[in-house]
Amino acid sequence: MVIKNRVDFEDQVDRLTQIPKELAILPINDAVVFPLMTVPLLLNDPKLLRLADEALADRKIIGAFTQIDPEESQPEANEIHEVGTAVHIQKMIRFPNGEMRLLGQGVTRVKIEEFTQIEPFMRATISVVDEIEESTELLRAYLKTVTNSFAKVVDASENLPDELKIIVGSLNEAGRIADVIATNLQLDLERKQKLLEEANVLARLKLLSGYLSDELEVLRLGQKLQSDVKKEMDREQREYYLRQQLRAIKRELGEEDDRTLEIDEIQRKIDEAALSEQARAAAEKELDRLKKMSPGAAEYTVAKTYIDWIVELPWEKSTVDNLDIVAAERVLNEDHYDLEGVKERILEFLAVKQLKASMKGSILCFVGPPGVGKTSLGQSIARAMGRTFVRISLGGMRDEAEIRGHRRTYIGALPGRIIQGMRTAQSANPVFMLDEIDKLGHDFRGDPASALLEVLDPAQNKTFEDHYLNLHYDLSKVLFVTTANLLELIPRPLLDRMEVMELPGYITLEKIEIAKRYLLPRQIDENGLPDKALAITDEGLRHIVNFYTREAGVRELERKIATICRKVAKRRVSGKKRPVKVTERTVRKYLGIEEYTRDVALKKPTVGVATGMAKTMTGGEILFVEALKMAGRGMMRITGQLGDVMRESAEAAMSFVRANYLPRSDNPDFFEKHDLHLHVPAGAVPKDGPSAGVAIATTIVSLLFNKPLRNDFAMTGEITLTGKVLPIGGLKDKVIAAHRAGIRTIIFPKANRRELDEIPEMIKKDLTFIPILRAGEAIDKTIIWD
Repeated sequence: MVIKNRVDFEDQVDRLTQIPKELAILPINDAVVFPLMTVPLLLNDPKLLRLADEALADRKIIGAFTQIDPEESQPEANEIHEVGTAVHIQKMIRFPNGEMRLLGQGVTRVKIEEFTQIEPFMRATISVVDEIEESTELLRAYLKTVTNSFAKVVDASENLPDELKIIVGSLNEAGRIADVIATNLQLDLERKQKLLEEANVLARLKLLSGYLSDELEVLRLGQKLQSDVKKEMDREQREYYLRQQLRAIKRELGEEDDRTLEIDEIQRKIDEAALSEQARAAAEKELDRLKKMSPGAAEYTVAKTYIDWIVELPWEKSTVDNLDIVAAERVLNEDHYDLEGVKERILEFLAVKQLKASMKGSILCFVGPPGVGKTSLGQSIARAMGRTFVRISLGGMRDEAEIRGHRRTYIGALPGRIIQGMRTAQSANPVFMLDEIDKLGHDFRGDPASALLEVLDPAQNKTFEDHYLNLHYDLSKVLFVTTANLLELIPRPLLDRMEVMELPGYITLEKIEIAKRYLLPRQIDENGLPDKALAITDEGLRHIVNFYTREAGVRELERKIATICRKVAKRRVSGKKRPVKVTERTVRKYLGIEEYTRDVALKKPTVGVATGMAKTMTGGEILFVEALKMAGRGMMRITGQLGDVMRESAEAAMSFVRANYLPRSDNPDFFEKHDLHLHVPAGAVPKDGPSAGVAIATTIVSLLFNKPLRNDFAMTGEITLTGKVLPIGGLKDKVIAAHRAGIRTIIFPKANRRELDEIPEMIKKDLTFIPILRAGEAIDKTIIWD
């Protein structure tokens, strides 16, 4: 015999007639509601608040349906289960912030038939799910098994009250017993939903029996583990108690052990250190663990090292800034020649610091060729401000843990280079130099550049967190200075956080002055020579700069001066102690034959050879763009180790010439009968960039009309297919190199005119500058048409 819900028939009819045919649908993401279950609901979404208001104004019944995806914040109609529970709202509390708390009780299972409304909240027609309960011996057997198993779960669990056994025992309906047990079991949502959807009571009890068996097995395993842990804790507590007794006995006998003294010393360091509240709490907690450990335990050394790092970091210890601008300017001038723009920026920083002590430091980025004094400038900033100086090199760094450190779970874990640098500085406000930031790498171990984003952001670095310390460390007082050779290689997000200051290469006169003021005196001292044992004339220094070095900075120049000093030192040790004066004629005696020849302009105008300008890592230099025609079929060959950008620039220049200058020539089939070979020496030096476009176009036009090009003109600029000239970079370095080579007229993009102010007056007075907007202007001025 099949009957429905073996309960009083009148109660069943009364309950069913209370459920409307259409209900508002409330999606639930963290629970499955069963009949008879009391459920609290917290609503803050405006749509759901409106749902609750309408339900309260009507019959106070809503449909609670579990979401298929619990992570979905705004589920659609097809993203909730079809079977849920009709819930009667019994109590409502509205909070001042607009939230609403409801207390409801499940009434009966219901199933969605059809959605009648989606916005502002879902409504649907529903049907009551009739439970099927077959009164058989098998049903009673399963019911007894489930009831007994649940009683065992309650006894074994610390979270379930014993009253649940009384409640389950007082129920007569198998379906209600199954629902109450399912409500209180710690099951996942998928299993609970299966129990809710199962209308057949016998099948539901079978499912529940399996779930209870699993839960009992888990509880038994948990009790075993808990028992094992308790035994271990009892053993450790007993050992600790005995050790404390032994310690007291030794103290009475005057035989206190080294470990006790070590613990006391660590406690003293923690008490005396100027730590933040968070750091002190972490150190004290770790010390408590340390006291309970055996010195032979592996964790003992790890914990002790961690405390040492915390104690030795400068959490609250800072140096007092020297804000005397006059004294700072004197220090900067003592250490560096020229670099007026950089010095002015540093003095501005000190001036603002005087007016507002709490200002956050800018992140300065010095960009320039090797040897121009980027690193030593950071040391001068620290000396001028009275701060400590720390430097770390980022070149070749590929592991993110180098910045953020390793977690203490790893063997041999250490903090990152930033925290290590702060420990070295022993000050919370050092000048911290991150050298070679353009040479950062990344691989499977992470991206150090991304880790530096937090370090170099004044808005974030107040709470910098190293993985090893796992504590917030304040880097906002640090003045970070970074250095790079090439701006283009710095990751854009990092570059956005820094104030870039370019340090261009030195001209010959500046190098001579630097050598006289700094390099020669330093090398005389380092090589143990008396003050007046060596002198180098200005012409001698000029000869060294022009023929023994090729650099934008002065690093190689200092090495050459050091070579001369060593030879003079050897001479003095041999007994020849007369002062030595090195002149232009005697340089070869100390340095050997000249290593370089000077870049010089062409001696006469030449067909198919234009003078261009380039910027390299060692400064600027001139280059010659050569073109040669030969019988052929219009092919163009490009050589000289040119990069993809420069090759494309050559192709654009060729297209521009063929479209605009071939129709004007007397040889309209020139490119059909000739092949062109374009070459940019020196062939062993890689070259790239678009700035040679104007020079290439001018060379091709010269070859087309067989007209020579001016040899005292040098040009730079990127060309478009329409002949427009676009701006380029590194104009100052290029102009300096052209001036050194004997060029007298510079053709450059008009958009770069503002950069002329950066060029020294002593160079500008010897040159004529011609700004251009179109490539035709350069062609007209450089080709000798008559």
